[in-house]
Amino acid sequence: MTSRKASQAPTVGALEPGTRQREQLRARLSDIAWTCLCVLLAAWAVLESLGFLHGSARWTYSAVAWVLLAVALAVRLSAVRRRARSVTGERR
Repeated sequence: MTSRKASQAPTVGALEPGTRQREQLRARLSDIAWTCLCVLLAAWAVLESLGFLHGSARWTYSAVAWVLLAVALAVRLSAVRRRARSVTGERR
């Protein structure tokens, strides 16, 4: 009978400032926060647009929601591009 060795998974390093894991954690939390914001703004924009189509006088809320969603998506896209550029070491 052969003895099975327990597979040793590599341990996670310390989450000290400046480590790779710390940067990955920061990027992951940023992605989650931006995604939540964009989903909430999209839901708000759609609901206000539906209210506007049904005769509600809330067209300004609908316009504001769509503008905020566009700004949030633009900032998120630029942050993703900047992170990708910093990972590859590319400069402008």
